[in-house]
Amino acid sequence: MNTPKQRKHTGLHREGRTMLLVVALVFFILNIAAYFYWPHWIFASTLALAAVALVFVAYFFRDPVRVLTIDDPNYLVAPADGKVVVIEPVMENEYFHEERLQVSIFMSPFNVHANWYPCEGTILLSEHQAGNHKAAWLPKSSTENERSLVVIETRSKAIIAVRQIAGAMARRIVTYARQGKECHRNTHLGFIKLGSRVDLYLPLDTQMLVEMGDNVRGNDTIIAKLP
Repeated sequence: MNTPKQRKHTGLHREGRTMLLVVALVFFILNIAAYFYWPHWIFASTLALAAVALVFVAYFFRDPVRVLTIDDPNYLVAPADGKVVVIEPVMENEYFHEERLQVSIFMSPFNVHANWYPCEGTILLSEHQAGNHKAAWLPKSSTENERSLVVIETRSKAIIAVRQIAGAMARRIVTYARQGKECHRNTHLGFIKLGSRVDLYLPLDTQMLVEMGDNVRGNDTIIAKLP
């Protein structure tokens, strides 16, 4: 396996550009009003609050550029930042209707919220399903919460699935995958606002390269090898 890695700058994710602009505009108007019409201490407070708000939005929507080259198409890279909370065989009934190895990565509000494709391949299915917003660490969140399912046929003809799951705080899932299109490493599959969870459904004889409780980095940590 050849895995040269290159780190570049961290920018602002496109999902955060409108939010940052709205926050900046609101505080600009508020600070103008505070400067001309309110006591100086209120103006100083709104300036400080604006700085905190802008830094928070920029941090929340940060977009680290990560480049990872893998020669073997059977290796899978983590689709998200977070902690591995599930590695177990389960019955997957929405697409495969058979037992699959489920690998779940829980994203806290402090993790990067972008999701990456775990492999190269062709997108066989991309669909969004409405649902609840239960805590993402609950087992039923995989099948009862709002979620998006992306099914990929890899270059080695294995079929895997990636499921983005909304949680109690995450209220919006963005999925860029489109059925019939090619997918590539180093590109975004989507974005989950306020973090949540990403599940992978793999063949049962997949070789795991991470363990329960491990912290992984999206498009950086190699987590498994397909049979």
